[in-house]
Amino acid sequence: MPTLSVSFRALPPIVGFVLVLAPSGAAQEISYNRDIRPILSKNCFRCHGPDEAQRKAKMRLDLPGKAKTAPVVERITSKDRSEVMPPPSSGKSLTPGQIELLKRWVSEGAHYEKHWSFVKPTKSALPRVKGEGVRHPIDRFVRARLEREGLESSPPTDKLTLARRVYLDLIGLPPTPKEADAFADDDSTDAFEKLVDRLLASPRYGERWARRWLDLARYADTNGYEKDRGREIWAYRDWVIRARNADMPFDQFTIEQIAGDMLPNATPSQLIATGFHRNTMLNEEGGIDPLEFRFHAMTDRVATTGTVFLGLTIGCAQCHTHKFDPVTHRQYYEFMAFLDNADEPDYFIPETNKIEQHREDVSKANAMAAELASKWPKTAGSLEARVSAWIQKNREHSARWTTLVPKSATTNLPLLTVEADGVIFASGDTSKHDTYQLRFPAVDHEIVALRLEALPDDRLPARGPGMTYYEGTKGDFYLSEFKLRADGKPVKIKTATHSYAVNRFGKKPVSAQLAVDGDLQTGWSVHGRTGQRHVADFKLDVPIPAGMPIEIEMHFGRHFGSSLGKFRILATARPKGHPNQSLGAEIDRLLGLSDDELTAAGRARLRDEFLSTVVEMARFNNSIRELRRPPRFKTTLIFRERLANNPRPTHRHHRGEFLQPKERVTPGVPEFLHAFPATAKRDRLGFARWLVSEDNPLAARVVVNRHWAALFGRGIVRTLEDFGAQGELPTHPQLLDWLAAEFMASGWSLKKLHRLIVTSATYRQSSVVRPDSLERDPDNRWLSRAPRFRLEAEIIRDSALRAAGILNDKMFGSPVRPPQPKGVTEVAYGKPKWHASAGKDRYRRSIYTYAKRTAPFALYDTFDAPSGETCMARRDVSNTALQALTLMNDPMMTEIGQALGKRLAAHAEKHDAKWLVRRAFRLVLTRGPSDREVESLSAFARRAAGRFKNDIDAAKKVAGKTANRPAECATWTAVARALLSLDETITRN
Repeated sequence: MPTLSVSFRALPPIVGFVLVLAPSGAAQEISYNRDIRPILSKNCFRCHGPDEAQRKAKMRLDLPGKAKTAPVVERITSKDRSEVMPPPSSGKSLTPGQIELLKRWVSEGAHYEKHWSFVKPTKSALPRVKGEGVRHPIDRFVRARLEREGLESSPPTDKLTLARRVYLDLIGLPPTPKEADAFADDDSTDAFEKLVDRLLASPRYGERWARRWLDLARYADTNGYEKDRGREIWAYRDWVIRARNADMPFDQFTIEQIAGDMLPNATPSQLIATGFHRNTMLNEEGGIDPLEFRFHAMTDRVATTGTVFLGLTIGCAQCHTHKFDPVTHRQYYEFMAFLDNADEPDYFIPETNKIEQHREDVSKANAMAAELASKWPKTAGSLEARVSAWIQKNREHSARWTTLVPKSATTNLPLLTVEADGVIFASGDTSKHDTYQLRFPAVDHEIVALRLEALPDDRLPARGPGMTYYEGTKGDFYLSEFKLRADGKPVKIKTATHSYAVNRFGKKPVSAQLAVDGDLQTGWSVHGRTGQRHVADFKLDVPIPAGMPIEIEMHFGRHFGSSLGKFRILATARPKGHPNQSLGAEIDRLLGLSDDELTAAGRARLRDEFLSTVVEMARFNNSIRELRRPPRFKTTLIFRERLANNPRPTHRHHRGEFLQPKERVTPGVPEFLHAFPATAKRDRLGFARWLVSEDNPLAARVVVNRHWAALFGRGIVRTLEDFGAQGELPTHPQLLDWLAAEFMASGWSLKKLHRLIVTSATYRQSSVVRPDSLERDPDNRWLSRAPRFRLEAEIIRDSALRAAGILNDKMFGSPVRPPQPKGVTEVAYGKPKWHASAGKDRYRRSIYTYAKRTAPFALYDTFDAPSGETCMARRDVSNTALQALTLMNDPMMTEIGQALGKRLAAHAEKHDAKWLVRRAFRLVLTRGPSDREVESLSAFARRAAGRFKNDIDAAKKVAGKTANRPAECATWTAVARALLSLDETITRN
């Protein structure tokens, strides 16, 4: 019977790959995708590919019917340096083998195939393989490839190794000895499947797999760039953990992150999910243009979306048409247009318990306030007389204010919306210098003063009243000029007073008076009291006569995003008041009424106000104010689709430059993947659904490949981030397509995908390298053995914490700060100190560690974890001396070693050194040690004990104040640190 080999042949019309079994030695047909496209992509597409602007001689080699193939052979075989292709100046050249392949391809008709990843995946029949026991679909595909290469699978690994492997892979933690032994002692045929199901149901599963997603989401707890101040977005991280634990279908997982705010009756959870694209960096430098850096955030969002959901380097088309893949420069901005029409507010997360408690507290406060009059002390005199005196006193300092309702409100950029009671709300984008133009109809009395009332609102950063959104000043504003015109002529403002003014930036004063001095560099701001009402009164030099329309022009500047978010304008003919005496709009209005005009209800309201401020009732009022104080909700960053009357235009930017916007574009997708549904609305929600449509040939493939890489150390397509022409071909294309199709058919369930993969014999193989496997499959491309690869940085730390018995299982909440070397964060702007969390918080899982972009946590950075500055589809794996030094000397690892040493020393009275060595091995490595390892480590322990007995002070320092037998604690700490530093400890075997 002849040996069989596998090749791939495209069938016209092109629908994908078909597995062809041909006798070994038979001439293999040329495949454009397998043999030719990689050569052309690497050497020719830059000048003869999709980019029309860079295309030479109008020759195109990436599409069928576009290539004149005869000249191709002539040019690649030319001996003339001025004619040969690729030209020597390109630094590229073809090997003799590549030239022969191209010649043969041309001679056979130069047949093209659509790029393999742009064809919708289908489930092919499972290949036939030798043997009767190969039933698992993954094993059938892998075994077929091994047979073609003349290889065999490795035998199953031992049960303890398998237990450690699957624990680390599925929950990111090693098993305890008890857990590993329970599996090893279970002789049932489905023992492993039961173990897998338990791990998939563990809450630790979500923490492990959320960390992989956060790499893609470029999650961090700071804004990035120079100042890199903190941000509050950890609710998004918690959302990812919960979604992973709930096995939210990946299509829904995607839709909620891209457009959760646009779903009908969007829930708080769905709003929090949109934090995915709020993870972009934010530049807080004072001199920057906020619109420019919003553009940079948008380019990051486009590139991230392309990487995460399509596995394409779409970002390459920002400046020009993609050199290798069919994405045009214009299509890039059409793609951006889907994401561009969103505002980026803070979101106060409603917490039911706090809302209900506040409702109860307010009810109590109202009851207490209603009883204040009955608690008036007789020694304080007549209540009614005191109220009358208080009203009269405040009338003398009050003014009757009329709310002005604008007939038009325009700006250079933000949208001003006139709401009830003349309130003006600003939304949308802000610039370095915003100008508000307000036009008001005439009033029936003269105007001697104007009032600007700045109002808080939950829609604004930190509840406003300003639109400033960078950390440290959220909710502030900077009014640099307040100008007035009447009947088209300037009106001089004599004096301006305010209720409160503080400047965040240095000691330079701010005041309402500085907002009328003609200097755009000075003005009024309210740093430190955001979320509150503030007023500024502007007294005119000469009154404006009744019946004359007015215009107000307000300038905001000095720092980006410093415009007012919610305010109104009032006018008076009786300028008696001062903002410091302002008691609020309602009280000001009542005080402006005469005794005859004041109703009984109005007087009662003024009495209540008096009682709420007078010193005699202070002890009651303090309690009332505390009960009425609004609850402090957690916040996070979200997307909100813009108002329909304020769409944000998207333009194509020449050469990708912010300052070169050209024609406006409308939302569009790369149609070569699949068409946008004709009946779907071209908005962010429609786009999200397009991304995870089953007609999209890339989404499922890309996701499956990433998870395969997480479990096998490399993807079926090694270039996880690039499924385009420059990416590597899949090692097992049919397997990838089968898994992608199965993934979609099983409801986009990642838990089902993980279960499918880890229950295969391919996954359960031994990682021992056989001579034949090393010779014929040195890189393990064909999976002739289980891979060995270094653990991720976070798993290294978490595994050590668990071995030491100090891992804190608390889930969710604000980030924590484990110990790390001094000075790590002090290299960043402002030289911030790193104050390690106290108590058990320092031992929480690594996913909860505070992530500062400009100064990443030292241990994670050393072991190649990302900084959160960009989307990371694949972590690099380095091998440096610093990693060994970190395992031995990092404060966190030292502390973990001490905890493990104490854990071992606690058994020293009842057990000998060999028992303790075996226990240490089981805790750290799961497996038991060999006799040689026991003897070696026992000897090491004896030598360490000798040293520490002679140095009691050092031993006590290691053991701690409360530990008994300090020398033994120190001895076993030394042993623990040695084990925690082993290569095997940080390796997934």
